[in-house]
Amino acid sequence: MGSNNRVAIVTASDSGIGKTTALMLAERGFDIGVTWHSDEEGALKTCREIEARGQRAEAIHLDLSQLPDGAKAIETLISRFGRIDVLVNNAGAMTKAAFLDMEYEQWRSIFKVDVDGAFLCSQIAARQMVKQGEGGRIVNITSVHEHTPLPDASAYTSAKHALGGLTKSMAMELVQHNILVNAVAPGAIATPMNDMDDSEVKPGSMPNIPLARPGHTKEIASLVAWLCDTDASYATGQSFIVDGGFMLGNPQFKPAE
Repeated sequence: MGSNNRVAIVTASDSGIGKTTALMLAERGFDIGVTWHSDEEGALKTCREIEARGQRAEAIHLDLSQLPDGAKAIETLISRFGRIDVLVNNAGAMTKAAFLDMEYEQWRSIFKVDVDGAFLCSQIAARQMVKQGEGGRIVNITSVHEHTPLPDASAYTSAKHALGGLTKSMAMELVQHNILVNAVAPGAIATPMNDMDDSEVKPGSMPNIPLARPGHTKEIASLVAWLCDTDASYATGQSFIVDGGFMLGNPQFKPAE
């Protein structure tokens, strides 16, 4: 393995969409920086699976609730690999509370991880990509709730909308450096964050959604991997919705009883 391998950092790749994305990028020949917040064991397992695919893996603890210092883990990973070609901002937090009852601290904690964290990680990665002079890719994992509200989750909805706006701003400013920036907006995917895993995806289990089931992580990760690679050379500033038709039905509004 030469040192000129392309390097991708995928935040929160200890499980879920992040892990599947890391493995799909490894299959495309990327060395992978893995970050974890609470599941170190999951991160090390991801690393072993990356290495089994013949690529180098490095894992680091990333705590986006402690900013700005928490984001410096990205700098550490970059220095270990000596470069970065791709950043996938997949780490996120979610909380549910009625708008009228939400505490300011709760509101801020979601924004800190989902927006401030993505901003700082992207800035660190993009500065290194500019220095390298070879372009790069940044993909922000948002949510269908970048586009439509989740009931009783005003902080999460607002943060994901904000991350969508940040994606567009970054795309406009970084295009001169050939750094392409896009968002991927998943619908209901079988992940630990949603208390599910891929094995629990049953046809007909989500009748409110046109495809009537949650998505597999691979159904998101395959698009992320494409956006990170050379074929996706004309897409920037977009949000790609992959939601089984959720947005068409938007099944969540329930009028007051």
